[in-house]
Amino acid sequence: MKIVIINYGAGNIQSIKFAIQRLGYEAILSDDPATIISADKVIFPGVGEASSAMKKLRASGLDTIIPTLRQPVLGICLGMQLMCAYTEEGETEGLGIFDVAVERFNSGVKVPQIGWNQIRSLSSPLFDGVTEDEYVYLVHSYYAPITPYTVATTSYGTDYTTALHKDNFYGTQFHPEKSSSVGEKILLNFLNS
Repeated sequence: MKIVIINYGAGNIQSIKFAIQRLGYEAILSDDPATIISADKVIFPGVGEASSAMKKLRASGLDTIIPTLRQPVLGICLGMQLMCAYTEEGETEGLGIFDVAVERFNSGVKVPQIGWNQIRSLSSPLFDGVTEDEYVYLVHSYYAPITPYTVATTSYGTDYTTALHKDNFYGTQFHPEKSSSVGEKILLNFLNS
């Protein structure tokens, strides 16, 4: 199986690569469109600020490649947010895969949310074998509201989306690569999708 982690200078790529190795697979880091298009599975990571990350995607042409991919694609954290239509962070237009507008937490909670929180309302093959209220690791100041694409939720001042799914595209606000055995199960489900 050819697994490609998109390397566009805004990712937590090494920790994802190590998590995949722990599952018995190898992943390629690449920003080459042909390599990404030919992959069996694509992981779209993201750490940092949305507008600068989108500039990097546009500069490399990946902003037009990613939405056209037909194999399973997993966006993680900022990667998931960039798969949405818009984010308030830097008033940034995203890739538009999910018709969702990402918002900043503003309900009196400490921002960013850092640490472990529970996921619930699990409704995707991504969560096969994962029970309600398991804990996952999150670091973020912006969130996707609950939408028809929501397949997992978390509560932090408000209930919000922690996972999205549409066709071959999945997104997790949490970091499966940092979420212990639960995260490994979710990554394995993605690799087996």
